[in-house]
Amino acid sequence: MRLFHCSNCANVVHFDNGACVNCGSRLAYRPGRFDMVALEADGDVWRNPGDREQILTPCANAETAACNWLVEDGHSSGFCLACRHNLTIPNLALPENVENWQRIELAKRYLFYSLLRFGLPLVTRAEDPQRGLGFKFLSDDQSTGTPVLTGHFGGLITLNVAEASDTEREARRVSLGEPFRSLIGHFRHEVGHYYWDRLVRDRDGFAAFRALFGDEREDYGVALRRHYAQGPAPGWEQSYVSAYAASHPWEDFAETWAHYFHIVDALDTADAFGLRTHPETDTPELTLSTTFDSYCAVDARVLTDAWVPLTIAINSINRSMGQRDLYPFVLSVPVLDKLQYIHDIIHTASKA
Repeated sequence: MRLFHCSNCANVVHFDNGACVNCGSRLAYRPGRFDMVALEADGDVWRNPGDREQILTPCANAETAACNWLVEDGHSSGFCLACRHNLTIPNLALPENVENWQRIELAKRYLFYSLLRFGLPLVTRAEDPQRGLGFKFLSDDQSTGTPVLTGHFGGLITLNVAEASDTEREARRVSLGEPFRSLIGHFRHEVGHYYWDRLVRDRDGFAAFRALFGDEREDYGVALRRHYAQGPAPGWEQSYVSAYAASHPWEDFAETWAHYFHIVDALDTADAFGLRTHPETDTPELTLSTTFDSYCAVDARVLTDAWVPLTIAINSINRSMGQRDLYPFVLSVPVLDKLQYIHDIIHTASKA
């Protein structure tokens, strides 16, 4: 994630800022330009103080402080590029749901920032009711005890609102034996399933996919039941980025897709802050002396060559503070090959 500047005073601001702490201007993100712009009220409309001829339209979800993006295309829904994909939002009459929804929407905007930076195709359910991307943010049914499971099916991504609660998410992380669980991780993983449909299935890319990930025609339900009952096969670390990735080829793809997004956006942030690591070592793979635009990397190897030393440094800092590793994963050679595959299909789709 890049750093941004207030268009009114040039103060450094962040992606989630709704106001500039220096000049007090209201801020909004312009997804079409990947920048932040100050807003100034002019009667019933908002204008850019630096260009008063320009009328700016905040997303309709700004009223609940759930979105700081602009609607740049005059869309009739009044929602920005990210929010118009929502189909169901939490019941905002419940105070806890308001805060949880704000956290969910922020994580979703991080996802859409990456999708737009990559130039990946985005279609709403309104535009394509059968194959468009849509989100349902739901709560467990307290009257029946029926839980909401986070997942993807046919372009619809369902997320349990409880995942926005740090306490609830940590409890689930521990109970499921996961080393890493986050809201943005959920979004990146589930959208990976959506893009498998779009970039692999719909483009008849089965041969290349199966050569790396295996045959997705394996019974999915049986595979997941086996995974939860028995766990991954011994030695899974040699071929998969996570234990869950070993459960089925679809999950392997979605996990690898999510990790590719983790790597690219974290390196983007490191570059924005000018982070460099120069460890006192003769081991060349621990040296990171330059940064770059990770969204335009020529291949996955360039990314992982920068990513490994960065994670070693950050994990070491976390340990010195008594915290868990930020990135508790190992990138084996087969995983690197899968990351290259993800890189290739993303950039092929972007060029298209």
